[in-house]
Amino acid sequence: MSEFGTEITSADIIDTLGFFDGWEDRYKYIIDLGKELPPLDDSYKIEQYLVRGCQSQVWLVSEQRGDTLYFAADSDAFIVKGLLAVVLAAYNGKTPAEIEAFDIAAYFDDLNLLNHLSATRGNGLKSMVQRIQRIAQEAR
Repeated sequence: MSEFGTEITSADIIDTLGFFDGWEDRYKYIIDLGKELPPLDDSYKIEQYLVRGCQSQVWLVSEQRGDTLYFAADSDAFIVKGLLAVVLAAYNGKTPAEIEAFDIAAYFDDLNLLNHLSATRGNGLKSMVQRIQRIAQEAR
């Protein structure tokens, strides 16, 4: 399972995006983050792992090691892969309690992210988060 997000943190992403003046550069950075996601094996690109509510195809796989949850994800769209990277930076390598305690709305506000996504992309992003939060609840 992917360790992405255990070395780059949500705080790192907030800090880095703060260096960019415009959203064009921020989008490029988010897309570049997505390129850093390890590829998801095709055997996981099946209905069981598909995240509902996303405009693009998004697959999310989880694994629990001890008290810690790890996630791997992929999408068929570059910007969505970047958004997955933003989400994994917040949640990957955390316990279910840490996932449930993380204020994802404040994180997205700090990034000013939802204001710069289409409604369908924003809904997809929320679907990804809800899926991870549901996995964390079931792991408790």
